[in-house]
Amino acid sequence: MDNYNLTTVTEFILLRLSDLPEVRYPLFAALLIIYQITLVGNGTIILAITIEQKLHTPMYFLLANLSLLDIFCPSTTVPKMLQNLLTEDHSISFVGCALQLYFLVALLATEVFLLAVMAYDRYVAICFPLRYTLIMSHVRCAQLLTGTWAAGFLNSLLHTMTTISLSFCKSNRVDQYYCDVPPVVALSCSSTYMAEMLLLVVGGVFGTSAFLITLISYLYIISTILKIRSAEGKRKAFSTCASHLTVVCLFYGTVIFNYIRPSSSKHSPARDRLISMLYGVMTPMLNPLIYSLRNTEVKGALRRLLCF
Repeated sequence: MDNYNLTTVTEFILLRLSDLPEVRYPLFAALLIIYQITLVGNGTIILAITIEQKLHTPMYFLLANLSLLDIFCPSTTVPKMLQNLLTEDHSISFVGCALQLYFLVALLATEVFLLAVMAYDRYVAICFPLRYTLIMSHVRCAQLLTGTWAAGFLNSLLHTMTTISLSFCKSNRVDQYYCDVPPVVALSCSSTYMAEMLLLVVGGVFGTSAFLITLISYLYIISTILKIRSAEGKRKAFSTCASHLTVVCLFYGTVIFNYIRPSSSKHSPARDRLISMLYGVMTPMLNPLIYSLRNTEVKGALRRLLCF
């Protein structure tokens, strides 16, 4: 339903995950189960950190915020995708699309910044263990978290306002299962230069800065661990950052798969979009499993919580 004759677009049409009934319903069930596991897993992590007094440290406050993001982020897209799988109407209003775009970009940007802060936290803990409580105090942790969330939402506000200020008078079909900046900007019939430059420059500067902080932190961490003489000391030091390093690799691996990998003519765009969507909903589900399986303190807190 392409509205070429309209002077303005009042709603957008999102792609449906599948039009085949034999695929739609199993896909609906799988997506619903993944979403429920994501909510329960991350909710349990937050509850365990809140209740367990021993986990009231900067490292676990940061982890609780990561779990919060892993609840909010799929919640901006998955409910609408589930609705579109079951109904014939897969439209979304202009305001609804703008809100979905805003919260999706804000939460993803916040997660990028938060992973950088978590890497810095592990850097201080391993490279300066005697000064850790002084450097990463509760006040400093709260300041970093406030800055992380504020930067993510202000960054998204800039991109969202620039995107929705464009003129939309051509096709209203979004080439994605949810509203995101690139597919929505592609529908504009006015100049998209400013929106594209902001996405490239602002997103590139913030994203690259956060990635470099994460990378440099882990280079120092690895260098420090390698200088430890005893194998047991190396194992203990590495165990304090193994979970976060796994999450970082999973997150940036997803980003590379979605945005940086070269396009291939051997794969259909629809299949690539489906795989990208699955990566987007699988990562928030896997994060609590990674932390609960690799972190003994989290495992102990979860065991006490479940046996309460």
